[in-house]
Amino acid sequence: MNAPDLQPIACAAVIVIAMSTAGIAHAGWMRSRWSALLAIPLDGGRSWRGRRLLGDHKTVRGLIMLPLAAGAAFGLLGVVREVLPQWLAGGLWTYDVPALFALGAWAGLCFMAGELPNSFYKRRLGIAPGAVPHAGFARWLCLALDRIDSTAAMLLGLALVAPLPWQTAMLVAVFGPAVHLAFSAALFALGVKARIA
Repeated sequence: MNAPDLQPIACAAVIVIAMSTAGIAHAGWMRSRWSALLAIPLDGGRSWRGRRLLGDHKTVRGLIMLPLAAGAAFGLLGVVREVLPQWLAGGLWTYDVPALFALGAWAGLCFMAGELPNSFYKRRLGIAPGAVPHAGFARWLCLALDRIDSTAAMLLGLALVAPLPWQTAMLVAVFGPAVHLAFSAALFALGVKARIA
């Protein structure tokens, strides 16, 4: 399906629905005792100039579930394509189910990878994992990056491998961070995260 064939609002809805579903699965996984077995830091404990590369909060367990769940969500939308409301089905790529799974897994991987530069930046500032600067420009920059980094990386990743209407990208860029903030608030309420923002 070419980008002009995708209905931009419906495509944004597909992305938000799939990634939100993946976020719920990710939150459940992070609270499970099985995920604790994979609480292995992605940076392997390595440091650069005396500071950790990413810190203890960026782990293998955090990287595993979101790509798998996003792949499953995209794939499931492909399975039920025929029974989706027409307005929503018009936002789904016409790929087969395995290709939709791969596209979703790629989107989930890009989403997670989008958090890594911000973590690296915060470690350079000496900010503990899960924390933000207490005041000033660095605080606002970190808070803004926490909301937009993953969404921007996911959109870029999708645009590199599949048609993506620019209107869809704009809608997801605007509403995605709000949904991400809502998930952060839910994870905070569940005790998974130490702070809401």
